[in-house]
Amino acid sequence: MRKTKLMFVSAAIMIAVAANSRATEHAPAAKKTDKQIIVEGNNKFALELYAKLRGGGANLFLSPYSISTALAMTYAGARGETGSQMAKVLHFPTIVSSATEPSATPATNRRQFASAFGKIVKDLNARGEKGGYELRVANALWGQKQYGFLEEFLELIKTNYGGQLNEVDFAGAAEVARKTINTWVEKKTNNKIKNLIPKGVLDSMTRLVLTNAIYFKGNWARQFKEEMTEDAPFTLTDGEKIDAAMMNQTAEFGYAETDTFQGLELPYVDNELSMIILLPKKSDGLSNLEKALTLKDLSGWLAKLRKQKVIVSVPRFKMTSRFSLASVLKSMGMTNAFSAKADFSGMNGRRDLFISAVIHKAYVDVNEEGTEAAAATAVTVRLTSIAPTQMPVFRADHPFLFLIRDNQSDSILFIGRVMNPNA
Repeated sequence: MRKTKLMFVSAAIMIAVAANSRATEHAPAAKKTDKQIIVEGNNKFALELYAKLRGGGANLFLSPYSISTALAMTYAGARGETGSQMAKVLHFPTIVSSATEPSATPATNRRQFASAFGKIVKDLNARGEKGGYELRVANALWGQKQYGFLEEFLELIKTNYGGQLNEVDFAGAAEVARKTINTWVEKKTNNKIKNLIPKGVLDSMTRLVLTNAIYFKGNWARQFKEEMTEDAPFTLTDGEKIDAAMMNQTAEFGYAETDTFQGLELPYVDNELSMIILLPKKSDGLSNLEKALTLKDLSGWLAKLRKQKVIVSVPRFKMTSRFSLASVLKSMGMTNAFSAKADFSGMNGRRDLFISAVIHKAYVDVNEEGTEAAAATAVTVRLTSIAPTQMPVFRADHPFLFLIRDNQSDSILFIGRVMNPNA
């Protein structure tokens, strides 16, 4: 049998450029927080973002964790209403002012938030070094040389997110800088994400790029045997049937069932990460399932998973998704960050930076041995139930939703859907 390993990669990038100029305002601050609050907020954002992107009826895949991490680093420099809007949309802890909570100064709250978010990153890296699987998270800053970023901002990113500042020359050699950053992204994503930042995105007005990459490699805890894979009908939403390579095995898995769908947990090596598949009972039922996908409901469904023998049949599939997220984030309420009203004075002491684009690209390949996946995000900123008595059959022969989660922190790392495994 081939020794292909499971691989999950994600990267996020935030690019800052100069824009308008205003006097610095007093910044509100984030409330004192902890890991559970941040994970819950990240997961809420993941499902809300998925809801915004699920239109169109095609395959879909993204890494909300990567996006949240890139924007969390960006949030470190946000102030005023810009920071408040980002916190609300991203479900970061509510910002408070020292006037309403005297003991919580803006600086203290921002450090507390960054420290708690950073601990999640550090925990993933620490567990990834144990040998059962590989899991790495990397961050970096790419700033215009001699620009004068605030030391407090740089230190906060370095200390909590591990993002070291690398000086480049956007003003005089934007194309060289673009290639340098893209090379870093390729390396950190094991060459799965190439040309993340297309030509024309960076120019002489670019001042900062924040990059995040997450890489996961491992096997299924219970691999599928290749000789058990066979072509079988897969019913599309419109009723059309196509032939798909269906992987088959019977073993103990976490399983749950409701009146409308089945849930299956496929763990990876060490059982610290899993793929969760939510399969509607009707071939055209995915849309209704997606509409019901709230964090409260998802948490309730996951809590019902019980280990039992299950006859499993799921398709092999590959997909690539690409999104431009600026308009989506604005529609969710993060408007100031993309306009002349933006206040990222926490980065440089001036209100002359704003986000101009957020681009996300993701790839996944699910096979008998495991999963290979990669994702990247570019954010640009410019100047201006009870178990059944019989053995259940889980046959994913019609559209379904899936996610990859970290079982220890409950973080949703990836989320997607399969409408057509051959597309």
